[in-house]
Amino acid sequence: MNQLIPPFDFERVFLAPWTQHFELTFWIVLMGFLVATACGLVGNYLILRRMALVGDAISHSILPGIAVAFLLANSRGTTPMFLGALAAGVATTILIEAIHKRSRVKQDAAIGIAFTSLFALGVILISLYASKVDLDQECVLYGEIGFVTPLTQPVVTVGGLTLGPVPVVRMAVVTLVTGLLIAMFYKELLVSSFDPALAFSLGINATVMHYALMCWLSVVVVSAFEAVGAILVIAMLILPGATAALLSQRLPVVLLLTVVNAALSATTGFHLATWLDCSIAGAMVVMAGVLFCLAWVFSPTQGLLPRQWQRTRTNTALSAPEWIH
Repeated sequence: MNQLIPPFDFERVFLAPWTQHFELTFWIVLMGFLVATACGLVGNYLILRRMALVGDAISHSILPGIAVAFLLANSRGTTPMFLGALAAGVATTILIEAIHKRSRVKQDAAIGIAFTSLFALGVILISLYASKVDLDQECVLYGEIGFVTPLTQPVVTVGGLTLGPVPVVRMAVVTLVTGLLIAMFYKELLVSSFDPALAFSLGINATVMHYALMCWLSVVVVSAFEAVGAILVIAMLILPGATAALLSQRLPVVLLLTVVNAALSATTGFHLATWLDCSIAGAMVVMAGVLFCLAWVFSPTQGLLPRQWQRTRTNTALSAPEWIH
């Protein structure tokens, strides 16, 4: 009978991946870090705008884009798949806003209408052309970050210098551009996220900023899709930012903590997957969830235990005899 939890071997779980399989481990952990960082940085602004589920909508709605791209290009190459998924992601954003702005339907309902309809369309396309569209359904849903190494992916070479596997290099570029865009438009994103009316009064077009953010969200989601899949990408969008928000109220600090959270969840998640022999992307999300729970319980300002301790101190002070005061 198989054991539910395999025995823990420190050398196999923590040392062997970095000593015997360094190249594989390095690229997988780096990809996890890049995905969590890019998704987490953009996700902070989704949380501020109370639009966390938009990422979920886009991650599900790119399925028809992938199917249509394959039918048009007759290829499962990275470029047509990426362009098809990106077009579907942008179309989802536009459709959500069109339904919300031009009808009395609330935004959450518009999100539900858009992503369920487009996801169902993708399922129909795949079922109709099942003999032609050879897509791994588990890869679409869960991704496979273990396949981003040079052993399974073509590498990018510039001037004789090997930069790394194509998915990792692409995600690195997306992550770098994400950081640059946030730095360049920090004020505009901040003001339009908190108060669109104030943004307009300051000469900032909040509508343009919104659509720009949604379009870049599509780029990030599609870039991360290959590694973490449609289901897990939403966790990468929400968990790092939500954890950081429990530890600080200042947005610059929250952004920095998001990057730290991404590094911790990617590294610890990889070792958890090595121990349990399970999905690497799933283990990274689980560790991101563990970090959130730790922040939720122990955060100095918003943690459950510090707040309970403060309430206990307050109640004790109020109930103490007057002569003690």
